[in-house]
Amino acid sequence: MNRPIRIGAVNYLNTKPLIYDLPLLAPEVELVLDVPSRLADQLHAGSLDVALIPVIEYFRAGGYAIVPDIAIASRGPVLSVTLFSRVPWPEIRRVALDEGSRTSAVLAQILLRRRHDVQPELELLPLDRNAEESNADAVLLIGDRAMRACLPGFAHAFDLGQEWFDWTGLPFVYAVWAVRAGAELGPVAVALNEAKRRGCGRLGIIAEQEAPRLGLDAGFCRRYLSTIIRFDLGPQEQAGLDHFYQLACELGLAPRGGRILLYEGGGGALHGEPLKIRN
Repeated sequence: MNRPIRIGAVNYLNTKPLIYDLPLLAPEVELVLDVPSRLADQLHAGSLDVALIPVIEYFRAGGYAIVPDIAIASRGPVLSVTLFSRVPWPEIRRVALDEGSRTSAVLAQILLRRRHDVQPELELLPLDRNAEESNADAVLLIGDRAMRACLPGFAHAFDLGQEWFDWTGLPFVYAVWAVRAGAELGPVAVALNEAKRRGCGRLGIIAEQEAPRLGLDAGFCRRYLSTIIRFDLGPQEQAGLDHFYQLACELGLAPRGGRILLYEGGGGALHGEPLKIRN
């Protein structure tokens, strides 16, 4: 008997529309919920067949394909990726990065080094440690953890989605469905797109269901899902993804020669051209 297809997803509010009704649409799959960094590690190890992973891990791993037309992105503020800082950008000397983050950690470094010309020391903030306990100048938080945080001891709360958009004018893509090499999803690929369609049509229901778990207002959750997070991977999102990858390569945070491969079933992918990286 063949083992079920194993799907890894993030247990954050912004992921819920992408996995809505997925167990009903694809009852043969096994759904694993974890933080983004761990999902990337599990996909790399082959224990998952497809996972919603940080986009930087897609480029670092190589050999994956992307399920088309689905992403977690923003065009402007994102609310769930925040750099809390005691000092203005130019004065940041040490940053604690959320252990669950990979893409946002690279985005923070790009903004610090390229936009603000500072290169601080970096350290990890464990998932079980309160951000207030850190004595770093700034702390990066992501996901539901970021949306619940207040951190009154930090004078600034920089929304990295807004910072990126103000700087580049492009959307930012945080995560995509990545399929490991050799995995055959069969009808599950269709189920992922149908789950997105259903979820995006039921954002109010999802917000009402998730708000009590998060300790957030249901109206706020609905506005976040309806007006802040984008779930498409269109031309503008791909342009933002390309630009982010270029900058990551320039800083040595991703290998050069990456390309976007779109999953087409049958164990194959639509092989895109290598992304053009500036010298």
